[in-house]
Amino acid sequence: MVGPMTTEERSQYMRWLKLGFVLLIGVSAGLITLLGSPTLLEVALVTGVGLVFGAIVVAVVFPGTGEVKRVRR
Repeated sequence: MVGPMTTEERSQYMRWLKLGFVLLIGVSAGLITLLGSPTLLEVALVTGVGLVFGAIVVAVVFPGTGEVKRVRR
């Protein structure tokens, strides 16, 4: 039987999840610019702005570290 996740495992999982969302938002912003005929600089700038926006979204959606305080009764 598998036990509950440790605090370290939970924190590591949340870091990977947050990083994944930031990359998803940033890369999708860069890919959307490819629908036009952008220069490489424009794609890089929009991807950078998308990564910053993704970091802001993740900070708002996932404000904590994923730590759970358990109260025993």
